[in-house]
Amino acid sequence: MSGQARKILDDLRRARAVVVHPQDEEGTILVDQLRRLGCEVQVTWPPPAALPPEVDTLFIQLDDLDVTHLLPAIEEMRPAVIAIVTYESPTSLKALVEFDAHGVLNKPLRARGVLSQFALARYRRGYETRLTNKIEKLEETMKGRRTVEKAVRFLTEMNAMNEDAAYRLLRERATSACMTMTRVAESVVAAHEAMGGLGLHISLAPRP
Repeated sequence: MSGQARKILDDLRRARAVVVHPQDEEGTILVDQLRRLGCEVQVTWPPPAALPPEVDTLFIQLDDLDVTHLLPAIEEMRPAVIAIVTYESPTSLKALVEFDAHGVLNKPLRARGVLSQFALARYRRGYETRLTNKIEKLEETMKGRRTVEKAVRFLTEMNAMNEDAAYRLLRERATSACMTMTRVAESVVAAHEAMGGLGLHISLAPRP
């Protein structure tokens, strides 16, 4: 077995899966296959009012019963979602989109195919999580940059200094206080806005 394949299997074994499916013959096939992999599995039917805590993989039947009440929890917890459908109808396709399914199992369920959809869904979920984290970090960086630019503008307007001098002053204050420039800039902006309401202005310029 290659290192990559072993890594995939190890990830599946660490999964905390919930199966929302009737406890019939097909449900038993699915659950037995998951347990053979060694992952933690909880079975619930009818659909629960809420998802169990710390679930990271959800196998859910989208036919017959309305399970849209679980969408807010899915959006918050962001598990890998493997949809289970009987018919490829417009209704089931709509449900796949609503639940943002990472994988699909078609009924009648068989042991064959569960592993590949499980692995694919876990991979897609991990990729989306990494991508979301990168986007959030980028947005935070851009937000911090805009805050620094805003603080620089306030300092140049109120303290008769050029942009380079204002930027150096923020950097020096950040270094001396062991803070990020964004934190210092946020305090400058907050102080400026608070004192501006009183008709005053702040000065960070060094005293002569």
